[in-house]
Amino acid sequence: MSASEDNGKRFSHSSWSLLCCRSGISSTSAAEREKNSEELSRNSSRSSSNKKPEGWKAMPFILGNETFERLAAFGLFANFMVYLTREFHLDQVYASNILNIWSGITNFFPLIGAFISDAYVGRFRTIAFASFSSLLGMVMVTLTAWLPELHPPPCTPQQQALNQCVKASTPHQGALLTGLCLLSIGSAGIRPCSIPFGVDQFDPTTDEGKKGINSFFNWYYTTFTVVLLITQTVVVYIQDSVSWKIGFAIPTVCMFCSIIMFFVGTRIYVHVKPEGSIFTSIAQVLVAAYRKRKVELPSEKHVDGVFYDPPLTGTQVFSKLPLTNQFRCLNKAAVIMEGEQNPDGSRANKWKVVSIQQVEDVKCLARIFPIWAAGILGFTSMAQQGTFTVSQALKMDRHLGAKFQIPAGSLGVISFITVGVWVPFYDRIMVPTLRRITKHEGGITLLQRIGIGMVFSILSMVAAALVEKVRRDLANANPSPLGIAPMSVLWLVPQLVLMGLCEAFNVIGQIEFFNRQFPEHMRSIANALFFCSYAGANYVSSALVTTVHHVTRTHSHPDWLTNDINAGRLDYFYYLVAGIGVLNLVYFLIVAQRYHYKGSGDLQDTTQDVELASQGELDYYSAKYENSA
Repeated sequence: MSASEDNGKRFSHSSWSLLCCRSGISSTSAAEREKNSEELSRNSSRSSSNKKPEGWKAMPFILGNETFERLAAFGLFANFMVYLTREFHLDQVYASNILNIWSGITNFFPLIGAFISDAYVGRFRTIAFASFSSLLGMVMVTLTAWLPELHPPPCTPQQQALNQCVKASTPHQGALLTGLCLLSIGSAGIRPCSIPFGVDQFDPTTDEGKKGINSFFNWYYTTFTVVLLITQTVVVYIQDSVSWKIGFAIPTVCMFCSIIMFFVGTRIYVHVKPEGSIFTSIAQVLVAAYRKRKVELPSEKHVDGVFYDPPLTGTQVFSKLPLTNQFRCLNKAAVIMEGEQNPDGSRANKWKVVSIQQVEDVKCLARIFPIWAAGILGFTSMAQQGTFTVSQALKMDRHLGAKFQIPAGSLGVISFITVGVWVPFYDRIMVPTLRRITKHEGGITLLQRIGIGMVFSILSMVAAALVEKVRRDLANANPSPLGIAPMSVLWLVPQLVLMGLCEAFNVIGQIEFFNRQFPEHMRSIANALFFCSYAGANYVSSALVTTVHHVTRTHSHPDWLTNDINAGRLDYFYYLVAGIGVLNLVYFLIVAQRYHYKGSGDLQDTTQDVELASQGELDYYSAKYENSA
């Protein structure tokens, strides 16, 4: 995906998936979408040539490339926990760590891909290179299922239950990890560039171009939703019940077709030259502030002409932020010293003096960091949905009727359906009702929405622990050769529904919060930070799993996360994640109460309502369309 891609809808499973597509269905009026298209189009109209944008003629090639890349990635990940444990015979802890680390890398790499694209090679070349990397990754992973030399010998379910299977060797795992690394490189280039590259193909100065941009977003999220449904149902069923070879070959062939489609449209595309990255500006502020760390700041009464404050003409910035007193040490970076300004008013050295706008951009990043950090632990519970929830499902009765058996990897679609049902209900019914009560434009503040999502994540882990306790007791009281508990897999529905509500509140809330609080020209960082939250959650989950695996083992009892979950205590692990979630919620409430919104003057009024300061700012909805990038 834009999840990269969801362990991270997150690349964490179907859960990660919802991350981007759901942001497109939250409350946005037609007028707001029109503003959104205009603002995005201003960012995308910097063409390096006078070539007229072809608009919809280019869309089949761009959408095809992005859609099939997502199909490849999601089709691989949705059922990958089953593949690692059933076909590679890896322990569930080891398999879970592989998934978490890979998900973290896949969600972090788009940050690097966006920097390379903006600063050096441009969007077309980035997508082109990344597409070949994704194809090679899919081919490698498919070969691990196709060639006997690249996977361990098969074994029966009875042998696997008795831990008698030959585990994947180092060469086997090396081939698999090579494929995963290539896929991560592919997602790093495609995901941050696909939407901006698509917008580049429309002429924002015409009504037709503006309408085309809005329609492009609609088609983008429509194809994304279709991909999610296909991968969570059809592809997973083929992998689970027909053949892993075919199940992996289908998205591989699709990725090959997408590359052909993408290059067929080469002569149609409008190419935008790279203009530099916002990361360079951030580095300049930090370097200049460090160099001037011993400089005394002037009093507030004598600031005229002291700070470098050029006009915004010719920049990507559409509105200035006022100079604030929070993080005053950074203000030193904008102090003009002797010899740092040319006679025409320009800077002599960009690494010695920066503008007030650049300083305030970095301050926005610093203010948001504590909220962002809380989001990492808030997403940790979601990381379990694609790993241990699948392990639970494999040890439960998954039959619907006499013949059909639900694939364990398809259960995540329940969270997807929950969000798909809840968000329109929340938007059309609950928000108007809450708005009349609270007098707030969104019904509740965004930080309140995020907090509610964190509560649902805690409740989801508690529900998962309670169900697991019942499942484990039934499995041990009714022993069977495969260790299957006489309990329907539908008992997992409550925890998946609660996790879907967590995403509906927490994920969409964070998307909107980040994009409101960052200046419009920094929204790519906002979206990149959001993906990094998933990456951090995956790393935290991996560290937590490894720690629990080693610490909870005794001479008389296996560890909580032992390969045989009927002998382990997965319910204790869920309670541990819930407990961490409670502590994180307390931390979030503290930092949310102390948070100051951008543009709020001196930022010294700590009693200010957390949302009032943000009202009346530039329209922020356009950034929600960038969340998959």
